[in-house]
Amino acid sequence: MKKFLIILVSIAAFSCRENKSETKGANTTEEVVKPEVKLYTFNGGTVLVNNLELFSQDTTYHGQTKEFADPFYVISHPKGNLMWDAGLPEGLIAMGEPYTDPSGAFTVSRKDSVVNQLKSIGMSPSDIKYLALSHTHFDHSGHANAFKDATWLVQNTELDFITSEETQTNNSDIYNAIKELTNIQKLNGEYDVFGDGTVVIKSMPGHTPGHQVLYIDLAENGPVLLTGDLYHLYENREHRGVPIFNFDVEQTLNSMTEFEAFAKEVNAKVFIQHSKEDFNKMPKAPEYLK
Repeated sequence: MKKFLIILVSIAAFSCRENKSETKGANTTEEVVKPEVKLYTFNGGTVLVNNLELFSQDTTYHGQTKEFADPFYVISHPKGNLMWDAGLPEGLIAMGEPYTDPSGAFTVSRKDSVVNQLKSIGMSPSDIKYLALSHTHFDHSGHANAFKDATWLVQNTELDFITSEETQTNNSDIYNAIKELTNIQKLNGEYDVFGDGTVVIKSMPGHTPGHQVLYIDLAENGPVLLTGDLYHLYENREHRGVPIFNFDVEQTLNSMTEFEAFAKEVNAKVFIQHSKEDFNKMPKAPEYLK
């Protein structure tokens, strides 16, 4: 009987130690260390919209004008660098003065090249591993051909649109801006650039067939969303305003709904790329958001 009691006590003691060990393990969580991701903001020029009414389906902005920022960005990740968007055409720099398009709707200017601006963070075009454009309009693809050695991350629908016979014939300038990009990775929706969830391209069609936005999870500043041209103005975001020149209004509205749901889910800071107010909030290279 005595030997039996000793065995029971030993089992109970062992069981206690096991439970304590399990409890301790359950309460111990491994700290997740995010990769050091940096977001650099650069000046890709200025767009003076002489006819702001183009950015609404009605007469909301009749007779109004507004100056837009036109930034581009470098996202620096331990696995490589991504350039997001490419500003206005660099030919504007040599002109030395603003250019107004024949319709009179836009006056555009650009003062500095991508090569010169990359020097401020110790980079050159060869340091850019990936290039992604929110879309292929002229104010987002200006210096794209300078990165023909990078991998161009583009939605299949956008690639079909920009390389179509119609575009090459009727809008040769916007096709020529990307024609030297031959190292292409075609996307079909969301794409995790570095495979760890910190830099994710999200398909948001409507402005163009393959328009996309960029999600960045920064170690210190948290989630950030760059809108591309899903929105141009704060009012567009608040009232779901759609420019009259968008490729598909219904697609745009659906993308807005999806975007806002995701922004709320991840509690992201949203930066409207063409907003001068948002552009001015962001540190400019060589400073960065981290």
